[in-house]
Amino acid sequence: MPKFAYSAIDAAGAEIEGTTKADTIGTARSILVEQNLFPIKIEEARGLLDFELTKEKVKKKNLMNFTRQLAVFVKAGIPITDALTTIGDESTDPALRRALGEMVDDLRNGGLFSAAAAQHPQVFPNYYVGILQAAELTGRLDESLDSLAEFIKREMDTRSKVVGALAYPLVVMSMSMVTVLVLAGYVLPQFKPLFEELDADLPLPTRMMLFFARFFGDLWYITAIFFLLTIATIAFLVMHPTGKELWQRMSLKIPVIGGIIEYAILERFCAVLGTMLVAGVAVPSAMETTTEAVANIVYREQLDIARQQMLEGSGFTQPLIETELFPGAARQMFKVGEETGTLDQQLEVAAEYFNRELEFRIERFTTMFEPIMIIFVGAVVGFVAIALVSAMYGVLNGVQEDV
Repeated sequence: MPKFAYSAIDAAGAEIEGTTKADTIGTARSILVEQNLFPIKIEEARGLLDFELTKEKVKKKNLMNFTRQLAVFVKAGIPITDALTTIGDESTDPALRRALGEMVDDLRNGGLFSAAAAQHPQVFPNYYVGILQAAELTGRLDESLDSLAEFIKREMDTRSKVVGALAYPLVVMSMSMVTVLVLAGYVLPQFKPLFEELDADLPLPTRMMLFFARFFGDLWYITAIFFLLTIATIAFLVMHPTGKELWQRMSLKIPVIGGIIEYAILERFCAVLGTMLVAGVAVPSAMETTTEAVANIVYREQLDIARQQMLEGSGFTQPLIETELFPGAARQMFKVGEETGTLDQQLEVAAEYFNRELEFRIERFTTMFEPIMIIFVGAVVGFVAIALVSAMYGVLNGVQEDV
């Protein structure tokens, strides 16, 4: 249970400090009130070993829930500081709770809501802060918060679909590899002394499997080096900036999977840009923030070039067409939106179009992949089975010949 440090005024009017355990700040506040103490300040107490190498990011789900709750408070006319205090008190996310507490202090010192949010990039992405800035200027904070909550939900759904589609083949491949490793590295070597003792003429599949099994016995160091190199390569591609860039470029060229990643990126681009324009953010600022929100280096480079051309007066649609990143249907939507002044609406339509296409591609990938993996796993296990069975027949034939 979290521990909270507090400053409070007791019944005699003296200021006291202490700590109390509670599930949330709100519960801690209630405990103090029951003890006839008036809380002045409550914050989560951190021990000597509770340090952070990097600030913990808030989960998308928690950010979505916070945004929806804040929208309700704003519509009800509740002051921002009171709303943030109430939401923070009841939040079970330590990172969000700490951020909201610091934001309340900033607001009470005369800061703007968007400026206070910008101080916590681990909680609020750049596009979120940009929309808040526009909402403060237009006075449509409640509408903007509703749009943000809906966008975050849609982004979570899209990410779940993509991760689910890509995780399935990895799980199946991993299980098939484990099966082969167990059969070749443990089961087959158990029969090797018998084969050598009987001096049986082993068939080719069995000899191939025994050769492979040597890498788990006499040549174990080669296998260990291979696995270490594999782990190092994965770590390089995931953690190192150069490796990330290399993987992002390579992933777009993988058949079928590249198309899924492409449409996920385009859906995010149109959804973020459309949400920002609806909130009243100017196109140049919205394009800059949206480009930063795109995770893939290839798209980010091309979109940055397009943004520079927009600043030079080339319009909105033509620079995006020249990137060759968008399909014909999306280009037509952009053109109509620019000509009719309904670009925000057309971007939302484009985001919905990409979302439907993404669902279709994921479904097609899953439908195509399942039989392929069944055939692959069946072939691998079948090969191992044939290697074992044919070896046993070879041994029996050799024994009968000797008799």
